[in-house]
Amino acid sequence: MEPPRRLIGDKAYDSDGLDRELLAAGIELIAPHRAHRRQPSGDGRQLRRYRRRWKVERLFAGLHNFRRLVVRWERYPENFLGFVHLACILILLRRYL
Repeated sequence: MEPPRRLIGDKAYDSDGLDRELLAAGIELIAPHRAHRRQPSGDGRQLRRYRRRWKVERLFAGLHNFRRLVVRWERYPENFLGFVHLACILILLRRYL
């Protein structure tokens, strides 16, 4: 499995050390700059990607409404993955119907 190309984080991830370490591993860090930063790097394209992360966060928040997934009652990973798929389908149906 290959590492991700980008890592999106909040302001707490804005660190020169972390940025250098991730770049050495071939991962681009996308995070808004902290207030103390004098010269922000990059352009607006990265922050547009950052603004879209709410979709992933809302999905995980929606999955926490399913007790079976939160408590992890399923013993086998295949069954657990099946219930994750079912929960995602239910979230989509509630959203668009």
